[in-house]
Parts: sequence; structure tokens; C-alpha cells
Amino acid sequence: MTAKRKRSERYAWKPRPDLAAKMPPDGRGNQVNGLGETVRRRPTPIMWHHPERIPEFAEIQEVVNHTYREHPKLGGAFDTPERREPHVPVADDRFEDTPKNWTRRVKEFALANEADLVGVTRVDPLHVFEGFEVSEPFIIMLGVYMEHDELAKAPKVEAAVEVARQYNRGQRAAKALANWIRSQGWPAYGHGGPGAGALQLIPHALAAGFGELGKHGSIINREFGSSFRLAYVLTKLELVPDEEDVFGADDFCLSCRVCTDACPPDAIYRAKQAVRGTDKWYVDFDKCMPYFALTHGCGMCIAVCPWSRPGVAPKLAEKMTRRRARTTQTH
Repeated sequence: MTAKRKRSERYAWKPRPDLAAKMPPDGRGNQVNGLGETVRRRPTPIMWHHPERIPEFAEIQEVVNHTYREHPKLGGAFDTPERREPHVPVADDRFEDTPKNWTRRVKEFALANEADLVGVTRVDPLHVFEGFEVSEPFIIMLGVYMEHDELAKAPKVEAAVEVARQYNRGQRAAKALANWIRSQGWPAYGHGGPGAGALQLIPHALAAGFGELGKHGSIINREFGSSFRLAYVLTKLELVPDEEDVFGADDFCLSCRVCTDACPPDAIYRAKQAVRGTDKWYVDFDKCMPYFALTHGCGMCIAVCPWSRPGVAPKLAEKMTRRRARTTQTH
């Protein structure tokens, strides 16, 4: 067996028995996620929620938390001021403007206050976790870019340090934008990862124009590839939703095997799967999570993604867009 053989031809990483025991048996994670289901439904909380909401997965989540707390470079990574400070009160005087103008002003503020991407969409009830309710009709999605040189070191701890740094930046960006909206007299709530909130972020980010879902289960953006993290603001401020951005990343993933071959536990499916009534790219939760837990969040799949290399995504997006146009013309 040579070093050049592809991941699918090599022995996949397996967790130690003591670590495997932290996971529910019999592919339970994929079952909770809705793998193989053909009817649409709301997602079930599975990770990054309070342990009381995810009793089956609380042990493996605690492994992740423990690896952070005990590492000298990561301990206290998410114990930062922006996570402890409450939102400012909603101003008594409410400013009025058109949805178009509010959307422009929201985006200008976000991009001037640490966000690298910003998009707007309506909250989709089908992507609100079971057990949660969201009263705000609009969600403002924010993206913060990760330094690829650090991300490329995954699964070493330097990549996790960069992820934590950008999650904190996303939290600051979300809190700043929410507070600004509240200062205009409108309710708003900002939230950044890695802890889960009331709803799924990736489907809303896709709807807000951030890009397309990649084979590795993360978004591919036409500017940053997959090298970014998400945050959001929920608000009752009337805004203008963005449109989805389809430029050919999905077509690219159909024939690309870079992430599947790089994944140590061989968790990335090579074809789309039915998940809660939608055919989509999917990462095997039960294979991924034990390795993810031991490596401070891994990140190899987005690090090796061809779209994530600096300067590559815009050129690839142009190429794939031209290819899609030619295909459309011939049909």
C-alpha cells in the first residue's frame, strides 16, 4: 500500500473503544439527522445545544468541550467579553424607513463592523429546530473569513485556534449589528457559533446568497470558498431578501474527490443522500464526530477543498458559470 493511494482505498480511522462508547450505538446520529428520510420535517437538536436537549449526544459533546478546556492554546477560547455582555435595550423611539433602505443600511453597517459576508432571507420554519420557536420573520446571515494558512494546518491545534478566533469575530459582528438595529427601535438578537441557536444556519445562508452546499457539508462561496464561519441576527425589521447564488460549485463537487479522499474517518458520502426529504450532500455524523472530538474540530475537509485556496474561488466560479451557460444553451 503506497502513500499515493486514495482515502477510499486506505484503512479509515476508527475510534478507540472508550471513545466509541461515548457515541450512541447503531448509527443513531445519522438517524436523528434524518438520513434516508423522504418526507420533509424540522431538524432535531443533535450537537452544540445545552446537554439537557441532547441527552444521547451529551457525552461526545463533552469530549469536544474537554479537548478545548484542557489545551493550553484553546482553554477559555470562547469565554470572551462579547459573549457575556447583554444586548442593549431596544430604543423607545422607532426610526422608520423603506425595506430597501434598511437592507442597504444593515449591509453597510455589517461590512464596516467585522463581517466579510452579509445576506438577508426570511426565517424558514422547516429549518427551526424541534422544540424551538422563532418569532422574528427575518434573519441576517453574516460570514467571517478564516485565514487559510492557519486553517490548512488542520487537524493540528493551530486550525482550531483560527476557527475560535473567527467564531468570536462573528459573535462580535452579530452583537454589534443587533445592537445597532435595537438602537433604531427595532427588536434584534445576534448570535455567533459554535454553540447552536434556535435554527440551522447553513440552509438560511444558502437562501441568503452565500453560495452552494459542497460535498463536505459546508457552503462554497464564490469569493471565499469554504474558508469562512457563520453568525446571524434575527430581527423584526422589514428587509428585502436576497436571492440564492448558484454558480456551479455543485457541478464541481459531482466529480471532485479531494475532501472524500482526505477525510480520515471516511465520513464524506460520495453521492447525495436523502435527508429529511431533500437530496443533498451529507457527512456521516457517526463516523465524523469521534475524530472531530479528538482533533478540536478537525476542519480538514474545508481546508483541502480546492475552492478554499486563496484567490481560487472567484476564478473557479467564473469557469463553472461559463460551463453552466454552455450546458444550458445545448439543451
